[in-house]
Formats: sequence, structure tokens, C-alpha cells
Amino acid sequence: MRTITATAGSAAFLAIAPGVVAGLVPWWLTGWRMGAAYPAPVQITGAVLAAAGTAALLAAFAQFAIQGRGTPAPPAPTEQLVVRGLYRYVRNPMYLAVLAVIAGQALLLGRPVLLGYAAAVAAACIAFVYGYEQPTLARRYGAQYQAYRRAVPGWWPRLLPARKTPNP
Repeated sequence: MRTITATAGSAAFLAIAPGVVAGLVPWWLTGWRMGAAYPAPVQITGAVLAAAGTAALLAAFAQFAIQGRGTPAPPAPTEQLVVRGLYRYVRNPMYLAVLAVIAGQALLLGRPVLLGYAAAVAAACIAFVYGYEQPTLARRYGAQYQAYRRAVPGWWPRLLPARKTPNP
């Protein structure tokens, strides 16, 4: 897949999946109106968390298009296993970024309903990763993916990047 096609496909999937999960649904749940008056440090933490999650999500999507020459969408997967950038620290940065955006909105807006929603999204992500994504990647990339799984944690980011991630 050409980089331009991968970029366009990734951008479309970004709007459809994370855009709905971390943007549209929280808006439906809250109207993005302030709820409980949380202390300023909590709201600032929420804003930072949402901004960091957004930045991480965009960086992870860019890695898929540039390095993997594909998209995160199952119908248009990457040609190569993505193991650079944020993927040197954790195997699931997109899911973690989406959860950070939702949790950040909950803290910023003082809307606990979004924390419950984040928990439901987390459960769905975990089920998808273990039930579909890991088996699919193991079949597609074989030993390279198994080496990557051994080198990089799935959910709790490393403080230092993995040195021995398999290069595609």
C-alpha cells in the first residue's frame, strides 16, 4: 500500500473509530457541559491527560501509515509489523490513548459517567485484543510478533524503549 493511501485510510479510520469512541459518545453522554465542580488541579490534570492522549493517538496512527504502510482498520492492515515510536514502549498505545482522552474529559468536565464509560471501553478493548488482534498478528507476522510480544508489554508502558524490537 502506498503511504498516501495508507495515510488517507488511517485518517478515515481515525475519524470513524476513535473519533466516535473518544469524541462523539462522550459528547452524547455529557454535551461536553461541566458537571461537578472539581478542583482546578483535577481539571488541569484532565486537560493534560486528554491532550496527551490525543497527541499519542495521532502519533500512533501516523506510525501505522508511515512505517506499516497500512491502517489500524482490520480490512486494510499494515504490510509490516509496527514496532517503532510509541510501540517501543507499549504494544497497545492507541487503546491507551483513547482511554486517556475519555478519562481526561471525565476529570476536566467533572463528569463521572465518563469514567464508567471508559471502564466499558477498556473492557471492550481488552476483549478485542485478546480475542482477535493478538491471534491475527501472530498468524500474520509469526516469530516477529512473538519476539515483539516478549520485548514490549501490552498495557503498562515501559519507562525506557525496548532495545530489541524486531525490525521489519
